[in-house]
Amino acid sequence: QVQLVESGGGLVQAGGSLRLSCAASGRTFSTYAMGWFRQAPGKEREFVAAISRSGGNTYNTDSVKGRFTISRDNARNTVYLQMNSLKPEDTAVYYCAADVGRSYYTVLKIASEYTYWGQGTQVTVSS
Repeated sequence: QVQLVESGGGLVQAGGSLRLSCAASGRTFSTYAMGWFRQAPGKEREFVAAISRSGGNTYNTDSVKGRFTISRDNARNTVYLQMNSLKPEDTAVYYCAADVGRSYYTVLKIASEYTYWGQGTQVTVSS
């Protein structure tokens, strides 16, 4: 079993920055492919960013490219999402997700490919 706990959300003005963290436990963190998703009120959950087990491959959805950066620290069992130049449309609950048994360089972009999910952290961007 894998447990994921997100932190770092909050209220920020447009143009500001936040860094989300997701602490993982339960298995060897370096075996997890990791991702971030978000869900705004009344909308479906959408992919934001993903990172491979090694950290060598990352992928961001187009709407956050150049603004958000996903990274991981396997020694700290943590994945991060650095969010810069935040916009009101980034307002959502952000979820961390993990899956195991993937190849070393695989990035997963679809929610159904992930087995484990955190509880989410709220990010609110005011205009």
